[in-house]
This record gives sequence, structure tokens and C-alpha cells, in this order.
Amino acid sequence: MAKYNEKELADTSKFLSFVLRHKPEAIGIVLDREGWADIDKLILCAQKAGKRLTRALLDTVVATSDKKRFSYSSDGRCIRAVQGHSTSQVAISFAEKTPPQFLYH
Repeated sequence: MAKYNEKELADTSKFLSFVLRHKPEAIGIVLDREGWADIDKLILCAQKAGKRLTRALLDTVVATSDKKRFSYSSDGRCIRAVQGHSTSQVAISFAEKTPPQFLYH
């Protein structure tokens, strides 16, 4: 994994939160109903908007996020914010599950 400083990681995480949770149109991307964005398009549009973004930087932010804010699709081609969407483009449908007998918080 490439080395990035804490400020660069924090700034990138904030940028991703803004774009993937609130305003994808700010850089010209469209999220699907489950909140997924094509990674190649995200990187291209971010760079056109003047934001330095690479796959290696995305990998580092996703892997090191203490709150696990972002996830990759199973094929590794898309990324999404896990929660907190305010954009009407997204309506994630989580599968209903029965909680375990003991649930800790």
C-alpha cells in the first residue's frame, strides 16, 4: 500500500463522503439506487474537478477508515458510502436479518 500523510487521507475521506453521500453531481457522477459509483468514472471526474485521486489512494482510505465509511463491490469495480446518504439518488435496501440472542452495544 502506498504511503499517504494523515491530512491527505482525511481530506480524501471528506471528499468521498461529500460526493458519495451528499452531492455526486458536484463532480458529474451518478450513483445507482444502492449508492454505487463506478471507480474509474469517480477518479476521472474527481481529477477533472481538480482533486488528486488514484486507485491506490482510494484503497488506502477504504482500508484504513476507522469507521469503515466506504466499501467496494464484490467485483472491485464500484465504491459506495456505507451509510448517511442525503441524496435522493440512493435508497439502499439492506437485507433483513434476525438478531443474535445476545446483542451488545
